[in-house]
Amino acid sequence: MKIHHLSSENSIVHKFINELRDVTIQNDRMRFRKNIHRIGEVLAYELSKTLKYTNKTIETPLAPYNASKISDDVVICSVLRAGLPLHEGILSFFDEAQNTFISAYRHHTNSENDFEIIVEYLASPSIEGKTLIIADPMLATGQSLVAVQKALEKMGTPKHIHIAAVIGATQGISFVENHFPENTDLWIAAIDPELNEKGYIVPGLGDAGDLAYGTKLQH
Repeated sequence: MKIHHLSSENSIVHKFINELRDVTIQNDRMRFRKNIHRIGEVLAYELSKTLKYTNKTIETPLAPYNASKISDDVVICSVLRAGLPLHEGILSFFDEAQNTFISAYRHHTNSENDFEIIVEYLASPSIEGKTLIIADPMLATGQSLVAVQKALEKMGTPKHIHIAAVIGATQGISFVENHFPENTDLWIAAIDPELNEKGYIVPGLGDAGDLAYGTKLQH
């Protein structure tokens, strides 16, 4: 798996990440969603450089023009619910893409710190031979992404997988690297060093889904 770490270089993405983390700003839900959306756009732009293109002649008012057009068949998969603003940011660039939606959440078993990943909902076109972009903002333990990838197997085998994330922990990234196929790229805005005892990213930013859409009752 090839890892593309955007925060390893200075860019505007640092502003968006800083505002997502800052407790004095992140409680503005609309701004929180907007910053994830903007990171999705940046990730989509960087990712677009690796896709395949073909030439196509288009007519301008003055003369024909030999234009480049993406030839990959793109499917964007959103991991509900925190993935929605990231999905929208990516979709604003890949506006002709097909879309997949899947639920994956932590179901706590014997204690607050023990959990399993439950996938209950999947709506997807065929992903056979296509370029799959999985949008999941928080890559903590990596178990959710692996559960999503396994659930998507029934929809076909993609030509290439791109994972788009906002913040990830080194432990979760290693877990994903060990479970995803080699033809996978990870596009991530920031990488944090550790997880706490509950499996949340430290320093991270908290619960992205709750910050974006409000708190929920626990299962």
